Amino acid sequence: MPKRATNLNSLKTRLIVSALLFILVLMPLIGLTLNDAFKEQVKSASKNELSAYVYSVLAVTEFDNGQLLMPDLLLENQFNVIQSGLYALITMPNVKDNDPRLESDSTNLVSDRKKETGNTRIAWQSDSFLGFKAPANLPHPATGQSEFSEIKLEGKPYLIYSFTASFEQSAQSDGAAALPITLHIIKDQVDFQRQVDLFTKQLWSWLLILMALLVIVQIVWLLWTLKPLAKFTKELNDIEQGRTQQLNEIYPTELQAVARQLNALLNTEQSQRKRYRNALSDLAHSLKTPLAVIQSQKGLNHAAIEQISIINSIIGHQLKRAQTAAGASWHLGIKVKSVSDKLIRTLHKIYREPQISISQNINRQAVFKGDEADLTEILGNVLDNACKAATSQVALTVTSNKKVLIITVEDDGKGISPEQHIQIFERGMRADSYQSGHGIGLAIVRDLTDSYNGQLAVSTSQTLGGAKFEFHFRF
Repeated sequence: MPKRATNLNSLKTRLIVSALLFILVLMPLIGLTLNDAFKEQVKSASKNELSAYVYSVLAVTEFDNGQLLMPDLLLENQFNVIQSGLYALITMPNVKDNDPRLESDSTNLVSDRKKETGNTRIAWQSDSFLGFKAPANLPHPATGQSEFSEIKLEGKPYLIYSFTASFEQSAQSDGAAALPITLHIIKDQVDFQRQVDLFTKQLWSWLLILMALLVIVQIVWLLWTLKPLAKFTKELNDIEQGRTQQLNEIYPTELQAVARQLNALLNTEQSQRKRYRNALSDLAHSLKTPLAVIQSQKGLNHAAIEQISIINSIIGHQLKRAQTAAGASWHLGIKVKSVSDKLIRTLHKIYREPQISISQNINRQAVFKGDEADLTEILGNVLDNACKAATSQVALTVTSNKKVLIITVEDDGKGISPEQHIQIFERGMRADSYQSGHGIGLAIVRDLTDSYNGQLAVSTSQTLGGAKFEFHFRF
């Protein structure tokens, strides 16, 4: 079961299955449509053929003094051969014996009452119709109209074309009178069905061949189309095995963006390792002074214990910095509001005397696309420094759109001189005289900002008069 699920999750499998289903559904539909169209075409040809027989029979049909005169033999020999498959019938409306349109001594008029069918009777039939029982449901279109349909004789299907014509007759008492007759041409469907069966056989044979060719072409085409994905997978495997550092192949437009983002992710991972090494270097450097103090002591007195505590604090701080996610979390997102609320609640507890007012102007939908711990580290260090430098006010402003996130932290303290704008980001450098801290907080902030390809600018606040830190993170 898991194996089947894995196969269905394969993009290649899905495309091949969908292509096969498309062919297996479309081609039979085309076959059925063509077959039906051919049937209609053959039926139309049969209609035209029977229509031609109608006119050929009508051409030799005559009336003389109410008598229907038909030749002994018709031009089309199938009408003369018993049960040849082509038959002709003439029906007339039933009339009374004293109807002036009929003579009582007519010898050639078929007036046998046994052949009457409803309001009509068979007045004449071709020799080929001998042996058949006259059907009771013969169509009778209006005068001058025709009708093409199917009929059954002795349980077998036949095609029938009926046409009604009117003959002008002269009567002894009433003058001219119109006599309508309906000529029926009946033909079996052997030829019709033979043509349809032959076409159907050839059609489906060729469609099966075409389906097989299309399946082969589709598979080859899909394999060629998906070839970049195979190269993509191979390069990823090479990266996992350490044989290469980045995706170097040129991919189609749809994959190029993914390859670019993955390369950025790989570069970030390499930067992460570099930051880890820097953190260890910083840790070693920060330990020199406390260790020197410890070494100068003859015993573990209060000062030694204090320095050991400082060492432990620095170690924890630097290791936390080395482990931060940075750009590796490019696909993650955290709302700035949720992080800032936690930090401000904590800072209010720390800076009670004097009380520092921290105002927020934050877009609630603003999202930092990175790790929550990194955002906490950035905001925490900058807000903490602002609270230390502020006289009474600190302002946090966050704005964002689809392309950039802007974070601004301002205070009403003494500010930072232009000469110190660069120095404050150096490890171990401090622009204040705070009793706590080791001068590495802003260095960490700068490193984190760089790892997210962000920008950090330091200036003077126009509203509060103190320092202003402004971050730009582009998505």
